[in-house]
Amino acid sequence: MRNKILCVLTAALLFAGCSKNEINKAEPLIPQKTVTALGSDSVKGTLAALAVQGTAEINASTVQQSIKGFGGANIVAWTGDLTSTQRTTAFSPTNGIGLSIVRVRVPNSSTEFSAEKATIDACKLYGGSAIASAWSAPASMKTNGSIVGGKIKTASYSAYAAHLSAFNSAVGGLAAISPTNEPDYQVNYESMELTASEVADFVAAQGSNCGAPIMAPEPFQMNQTYINTYLSNGTAKSNTSFVCGHIYGKTPYNLGNIGKPVWMTEHYTNSSISGEDWPNAMTAAKEIHDCMNAGWSAYVWWYIRRSYGPISESGNIQKLGYIMAHYARYVRPGYTKISCTSNPSTGVYVTAYKSGTKLVLVIINQNTAVTYQPFSYTGISVNGFNRYFTTSTTNLSSNSFTVSGGSFGINLSASSITTLVSY
Repeated sequence: MRNKILCVLTAALLFAGCSKNEINKAEPLIPQKTVTALGSDSVKGTLAALAVQGTAEINASTVQQSIKGFGGANIVAWTGDLTSTQRTTAFSPTNGIGLSIVRVRVPNSSTEFSAEKATIDACKLYGGSAIASAWSAPASMKTNGSIVGGKIKTASYSAYAAHLSAFNSAVGGLAAISPTNEPDYQVNYESMELTASEVADFVAAQGSNCGAPIMAPEPFQMNQTYINTYLSNGTAKSNTSFVCGHIYGKTPYNLGNIGKPVWMTEHYTNSSISGEDWPNAMTAAKEIHDCMNAGWSAYVWWYIRRSYGPISESGNIQKLGYIMAHYARYVRPGYTKISCTSNPSTGVYVTAYKSGTKLVLVIINQNTAVTYQPFSYTGISVNGFNRYFTTSTTNLSSNSFTVSGGSFGINLSASSITTLVSY
């Protein structure tokens, strides 16, 4: 028996010194009973040093939220439009990042409405959808007569709803529209300053007349008090399809049983750090994981094309873009998140999704060394996985491996993100 145990240990020792190709092969599990059988001798100490990991348990029978998608913003008036090539880079799930949501601005002048349509159409062509936020109602419809600050005149509620509906028609249809962007955040640029009750008053009165499903109230920091106050208006809640907000300075959290899908509709981690910076990209990876683990259905970055964004100003996919591709390419709209151990091992984070008989796992390894991670799965049949992995030096490298018996283990490259797609 002891010789068999030592053989298992030998295999484990090899994991730490394997080549790049070996790192990305499936490995046999090291059962917990093996560790117990080793007792307290030096062999056990050696194995403990290898950090035998806790199993990530996946139960495909336990379904959680439905995924809307992963995306970014395209604000033509402020940054110019994506080019045709850049649209493919952004939205294609085979030749690009695979972003499945484009967020656009509702212009305060109807003369600008058509500017967003080409990129919206491109996103839809690749199976995605468009959402829109209004930074300000037209100045004539506001209490201060300006597109900066102020509130919507109650007498202009109907006219403002017609304005939003006209934009929806002009761009060919939206998945959702927000009447206010960050209404709880006072700024010196295009904006409105509205309490949660004031946003609710508008949505209660005109939410069904805005041309597209309502997403609201879109506060700056996904403020739960603001959201709960908004939802306390029963008519506004009835007229709201999606609760949305941003997470500037906020860690994603579960909003509780609010009875609506939750979308994170804007964030960026650091505008002074390049989208090519690997540590910052890994920070974003963990943030997306946290949003999904909090039960949210959508994650939308700020500008798609930006020095700190998924695509550079010259149109190339940056490290942040490859991180987002690990989710966006393989977890498509309509997939459902399923039960999974979210942090099975120190520095390892996992989320799991399914669509029919397909299982998708997205795994983040924050550790600076190769980490062996065991998995088990129930409620779904799997023959093997196509594996895609990105590190500081590789982008969406791929291989495949077979599995059987409801469990497997893999070595995760140091500081990496890996997506497994079953076949």
